[in-house]
Amino acid sequence: MSDGRVALLDRLAARRALLHRPARRFATIPEPASLGLPERGRWLLAGSFLVEGRLVQAPGAAPWEVPGAGLGQTAEAHGFAWLDDLAGLGDRPARALARDWTFRWIARFGRGRGPGWTPALAARRLGRWMSHAALLTEAQGRDQATLARAASQTLRFLDRRWTTARGPARIEALAAILRAGLALEGMERHVGAAATALGREAEAQVDAHGAIASRSPEDLALLFALLAEAEAALTAAGRPVAEPHRAALRRIAPVLRTLRHSDGGLARFHGGGRTVAERVERALAAATAPPLRTEGAAMGYLRLSVGRTSVIVDAADPPAGPHGHASTLGFEMSSGRRPVIISCGSGRAWGAEWHRAGRATPSHSTLAIEGFSSSRLGRSGEEMTERARVLSAHRQRSAAGAQLGLVHAGWAETHGLTHRRELLLAPDGRSLSGADTLAALTAAEKKRLETVLKSAGGQGVRFALRFHLHPDVRPTVEGGGLCVGLRLASGEGWSFQFEGEARLTLDPSVYLDRTHLLPRATKQIVLHGVLVSSEARIGWTFAKTEDTPLAIRDLDRPDLPDPPDRP
Repeated sequence: MSDGRVALLDRLAARRALLHRPARRFATIPEPASLGLPERGRWLLAGSFLVEGRLVQAPGAAPWEVPGAGLGQTAEAHGFAWLDDLAGLGDRPARALARDWTFRWIARFGRGRGPGWTPALAARRLGRWMSHAALLTEAQGRDQATLARAASQTLRFLDRRWTTARGPARIEALAAILRAGLALEGMERHVGAAATALGREAEAQVDAHGAIASRSPEDLALLFALLAEAEAALTAAGRPVAEPHRAALRRIAPVLRTLRHSDGGLARFHGGGRTVAERVERALAAATAPPLRTEGAAMGYLRLSVGRTSVIVDAADPPAGPHGHASTLGFEMSSGRRPVIISCGSGRAWGAEWHRAGRATPSHSTLAIEGFSSSRLGRSGEEMTERARVLSAHRQRSAAGAQLGLVHAGWAETHGLTHRRELLLAPDGRSLSGADTLAALTAAEKKRLETVLKSAGGQGVRFALRFHLHPDVRPTVEGGGLCVGLRLASGEGWSFQFEGEARLTLDPSVYLDRTHLLPRATKQIVLHGVLVSSEARIGWTFAKTEDTPLAIRDLDRPDLPDPPDRP
């Protein structure tokens, strides 16, 4: 079915929903499910909007009225993401603005007009209306009746159209129907069918190992939160929860625990961020299903964790779809509450160019051949048509520590090369050692590499091994350019050293995080190498300095002084 016909059917369904008798009030006011970011709430109060990577000042404009807004901005506006942030700020001006924009939207678009009548956007909007119903109906009377009427119309629209949504949006739509059906007077008849369908969708979308197709930790966390909140709402109302629904929660919970760093934040891979830590914590605590044990990889990620140090590695092929990253064998590392080694993150919020850059291999803490990501986009610039294949991934423990060995063939077709990464986390967690090797393994690969080397005219194959640092890490090049000292905001000291034929530089990088209006400047350690034969290998180590104690009282220290120069 064409996109135009789908849009027409959506509009017709929205208008047909007006023909039914609406709810006039809330039977119960739901508890808030999520709060946004106070800082973003302050930007909204100041009339600051991010449009395709540009900061736009539009005082007095509602989010859907911002000049130059593209499709991404439209989704944010009509999905009411801004409502979370104003609620997160929560002061009187923010609450007043939240109500003003909400009822302006209802007056302008509430009768089935505008681009917000798709199942995905309507589900987000209805979910947020339910989550912040207490804020939106503070004035009682007319506001409650207006919101109840608009919410019941949206519920009926979703009841007709949720099956046309794709992937996680179907679960979001059913969860919104369920919450609204329980909250709105006269809408409870929609709850039973939605609860049954939610169980079926959870069973279909969450595989036997607790993974989802996008492999995004944040997507999995949000899906888990939706299912856990729906379970809690049904239980509180004395309604049954479908067994497939509970089973999905049991499968997801141990995977999520594996994908959280020692500070509670999620690993930032495949378009996901760290920003849902509190909601995940609450959902894990609220879920009544006991977690199962997870053996081996969790959704394609492997984790090493000893003491204060946690390491999470992308150890599987990238997912299909427009948001997968070429991050194969990339890793992140945290020490206690402090992220140290990171991925740059998703650039979607800053426009198409940032989005593409964030997906490329150089935006991850791994090895990349110059000019070639390990997985590559097709002509559309969105889908990865050449995806790196992980040939092996294994984990073991020994007296030396926790070890990982991984191999991918992302450059086998282009250069005849495979990438092998070995990681070793010491038994006390105070050092992480690694070795990265580019090599041609088979006769066919060696022949292909020989052709590539000849065409390079003796210049070899240039590659770079990158370690992106969190913005709060303060690096200093030491030892005549042979090592880097790192100081964390906690006061911990780390040292980076390497061995092999490489040149070390400390280069600019960025940290793409939706909690900030613009990309944050940071640094990356880069080891530049050239492969001139059938193999190149670089070893490296991150180790805590001897003066770093075993236990640290980690307090926020914004006034942390610059580290002294070392002799």
